[in-house]
Amino acid sequence: MKRKFLTLGVSALTLAAAGPVAFADDEADARIEALESRIEQLEETNRRLLAYLESQGAPAAHQAPHAGHTGHAGHAGHAGHGADTVPASDAPAQVAHADHHVAHHGDSMNDRFVGLSTDYSFAMLDHAEGINQRQLIQLRAMQSGELDNRVTLSGGITVLANYQRSNSDTKFGWLMRHPTSANQIGEEVSELVVHSAQLAATARISDNVTAYMELLYNPEQSFGSGTITDLNRNQVQVRKAWVMYGNLDNSPVYAAIGKMDTPFGLNDTVSPFTNSTTWHSFAGLAYGGLVGYYADGLHIRAMAIQGGAQFRAANTPVNGTNVPSRVNNFAVDVNYTAPLGEDGSVLVGASYEHGSPYCQAYPVFHFNPCADNNPAYAVYSRVRMGAFEFLGEFQETTDVWPGSAVPDPTNPLSVYEARETRSWAVGGRYGMDIGAESLLDLSLEFSRFRAGADGAPWERQDQYVAGLSYFLAPGVNVFGEYIHTDGWVPLNFLSGGNLPGGATWSEFDATTDILAFGVQATF
Repeated sequence: MKRKFLTLGVSALTLAAAGPVAFADDEADARIEALESRIEQLEETNRRLLAYLESQGAPAAHQAPHAGHTGHAGHAGHAGHGADTVPASDAPAQVAHADHHVAHHGDSMNDRFVGLSTDYSFAMLDHAEGINQRQLIQLRAMQSGELDNRVTLSGGITVLANYQRSNSDTKFGWLMRHPTSANQIGEEVSELVVHSAQLAATARISDNVTAYMELLYNPEQSFGSGTITDLNRNQVQVRKAWVMYGNLDNSPVYAAIGKMDTPFGLNDTVSPFTNSTTWHSFAGLAYGGLVGYYADGLHIRAMAIQGGAQFRAANTPVNGTNVPSRVNNFAVDVNYTAPLGEDGSVLVGASYEHGSPYCQAYPVFHFNPCADNNPAYAVYSRVRMGAFEFLGEFQETTDVWPGSAVPDPTNPLSVYEARETRSWAVGGRYGMDIGAESLLDLSLEFSRFRAGADGAPWERQDQYVAGLSYFLAPGVNVFGEYIHTDGWVPLNFLSGGNLPGGATWSEFDATTDILAFGVQATF
């Protein structure tokens, strides 16, 4: 209606300016008709442009923002010069493209292309908690509106200062960096390092399809050879990547295919930085396909896992080899969360894995082929009560680990029989109110990895962690830890096979004390 009045007004002004003589002038009449024709063309272009903008999520004409507010359709600036302004000559093609886009992708997604979400990024990139819950974290972030952008970028870096002291030369039992003599010499070491750096992208392809990719740089825990300054240990890898179909607003069922954490155990820790030995022992990373169900606190997951030796903690033989050429492994997890009082909750869960990593024969080496698979199971629980949190977990293989025994009867170490591989952890955390914007978290945790028979040099490795941490800002966590380890049991050659005379480099009485401080920052 306003545009019609505008057209009539322009025409009236033109006629008034022309005067009586102009009415008799055929040339003036022709000019008036040409002017009105141009106004009609502009009106049609304007109509099509508004239709295009509305299809892209801009407010309708009757919902136009107040003067000076740009909304989603453009940036501040004069008309025709905004960065998002569509030229009139291109409007028909743009409208056709918009109709095609809406037909194939729906119009419920936000028009913004790239964005950030600090809370979501920290949850996805944190190595200490939510270890194998990343798909559910994404689905819940979609529900809360944290993933309204087409692409959400995430990044993080963890820097570390530490001092370590061992009672045994070059044997440091802290597993937050690989314990090798190439990087830890003598009985005292200290570091000021980048522990890890990550960059990730989450893409909302449609309301139901999400893609995720995460790059990781981790020289301290890389399997590359050499020192932490060697190029072999300073590589960037695609740590995780998948495409997921699911939207909890539409269905409790979701599915994903890619490289991801396996749904086995909890593997979380209450410590701010140091992972528990349950994570080091059984947390898997593999190619596979995941199907999940989440509703009313019940979470069920099943994953078909690529066979052979996978990236972490999954191994099933394929025709007697470690070649991942067949999908012949799987894991299943079921957990339930129930409310506890007014501000608490309790989580209980159980898992089963068909092919754990503890299947190799003597001498043990990472990713070696196995004669047969060795299943494992896990049970776990976490309780949150106000400012307190407690967790406990138990994991064990169903069969003995063949490589945990020395087969040569002439070797004195052959007296130790093969045992099932076991790991367990208990811990607690308290959020102390110190009158600041964030709570100061205090934590204590104990965890054990048992790999051999009682009294064997490779029987166990224990870990004690006392930690404190504080969020300076959303996504920026500063932390400090004291760590003590008893025993030194590296997975490679834990029962021997790499030293003269069949000796083992595992050491029952080795101890390590560590002071660590660091910052974990994400965006």
